[in-house]
Amino acid sequence: MDLNEFKHQVIREKLKIDAFVFGKILSIVDFGNVDYWFEEDRMGVDGNSIGDDEKFSVDFKMLFDFLSCISVKSKFYFGHDPNKIKSLGFIGAARNVFGKRNVITKPMQFIKHFIKEDEITTRKINQNKDGNYILIPKCNFDVEISIDIIRLAKDYDTVCLLSGDADFLALVQYLKSSLDKKVILIKSGYIKKEFYNLVDLVINAQDIKQYICVKKQKSRP
Repeated sequence: MDLNEFKHQVIREKLKIDAFVFGKILSIVDFGNVDYWFEEDRMGVDGNSIGDDEKFSVDFKMLFDFLSCISVKSKFYFGHDPNKIKSLGFIGAARNVFGKRNVITKPMQFIKHFIKEDEITTRKINQNKDGNYILIPKCNFDVEISIDIIRLAKDYDTVCLLSGDADFLALVQYLKSSLDKKVILIKSGYIKKEFYNLVDLVINAQDIKQYICVKKQKSRP
C-alpha cells in the first residue's frame, strides 16, 4: 500500500465509509450549498480561533482530492454571472480541477429583496418607486442534479450528496426504493428528520473541514 492509498483508507475509516458496503460512489457537489458551510466558523480544526479579518473558504483542489479518496467520479454544480469576469474565472477554475465535463453551470438569476430601514447589508443598494432593494443571486440545480444521478445510475452503487437541501428527499426515496442505491449525505446544520432517517450515512461538514478548507483574508466591503 502506497502513501496515497493509505491516506484514502484513513479518511474512509474515519468517516465510516466502508468500501464493501458502499461500493462505487458518485459524488455530487451542490456548491451553492457547500460554499456557505463554513462562512460563520471562527475556530479552526486545531482549536484555535481565527482573526476577525479571516474566514474559511472551500478550496477546489482540496475538495476534489478529498472526493477522490471516497468516490470514482465527482460532479460539480454552480451558477455564474456572465457579466462578471471574476464569476466566469471561478467556473474556469472549477473546470480545471474537476474537468470541463464534470462542471455544470448556467447563468444566475437575481431576485429583488427590499430592505428595511434598520437592515444592514454589504451588497449594493438599488432604488425604485417601491423602495430600496438589493439583488440576491439564485441558481437552483435540483433538476440537473436529479437527471444526472438517474442517467448515471449504472455507473455507481452509492450517491454521496454534498448538500442539505430537503428538495432532494423525493430523489433519495426513488434511488433507494426503485434503483436499490445507497445514499451518503454530507451536510451542514439542520436537516429534516425524514431525510436524515432515509439516507444510509450522514456526515457532518465539520468532520471534513480539515480536508477541504483554507483560511483566507476577508474581502473589504
